[in-house]
Amino acid sequence: MWDSYKKGFKHYLELEKSLSDNSVQAYIRDIEKLISFLQQNSILKTPSELGLEDLQQFIKWIATNGMTASSQARITSGIKSFYKYCQLENISTVDPTILLDSPKPKRKLPDTLSFDEIESMIAHIDLSKSEGGRNKAILELLYSCGLRVSELVNFRISQLYLDIGFIKVSGKGSKERLIPIGSSAIKYVTIYLQQIRIHIEAKPGNEDFVFLNKRGSKLSRVMIFLIIKDLALKAGIRKNISPHTFRHSFATHLVEGGADLRAVQEMLGHESITTTEIYTHLDRDFLRKTLENFHPSFKQ
Repeated sequence: MWDSYKKGFKHYLELEKSLSDNSVQAYIRDIEKLISFLQQNSILKTPSELGLEDLQQFIKWIATNGMTASSQARITSGIKSFYKYCQLENISTVDPTILLDSPKPKRKLPDTLSFDEIESMIAHIDLSKSEGGRNKAILELLYSCGLRVSELVNFRISQLYLDIGFIKVSGKGSKERLIPIGSSAIKYVTIYLQQIRIHIEAKPGNEDFVFLNKRGSKLSRVMIFLIIKDLALKAGIRKNISPHTFRHSFATHLVEGGADLRAVQEMLGHESITTTEIYTHLDRDFLRKTLENFHPSFKQ
């Protein structure tokens, strides 16, 4: 009975919302969890027949199955999106999710690298190897532009506008944005392209990707994680490091330097300013120095 609703919702997400495959699959998994709950509890209701109490029981059910608060919140958001679709398609005239609450996930701030730590990681790259020049360009680009790992592995030569100091990035939902690129990143991306990548024969379909492995294929997300974990280990950094750490450090350093939050939002490609606010994490020393420098009572 629910298969047709699930199929229609999937088409809506793909065609009308233009979401990525990963996002579509995440929403569909949320609906599949709701369907499993209904089946296991012998609730034979259509979307229009489900009420707030049914959905509240569903949220309790996923909680008892070990879902974290953040997972519960994400699933609740998926169900709310499904009911928006149901109302658009006149499947349901009432939205039972309006009063549906979900646990507020704790905002866990990711670790941030200092500029010296980033420099140390880059310094531990073995430039005597061909992949060393590539890896240096990767780290310089990650820190200079705050890219997501998915944006990095899919980054194309045709998106480079180094002569004017910008790159074009295809972010979530295929939304494009222009980001300034620093002189250091320009230098090492250029060296990689002109001295290393030029000697790699790209496999068909991979000709336009900037970063390739030795076999001529674009790099995987996992490969980027391994490169960064290895360099953090060599640099003696004990923090939990991932490609996202560079994105977080990029934004944090900008905000600490006085950058406008809206500008940071634009460069990160966030739809909402509230998403960007997590990057306003400032350490205590920075806050104290700010007060000492600018607050009248600290100057006495």
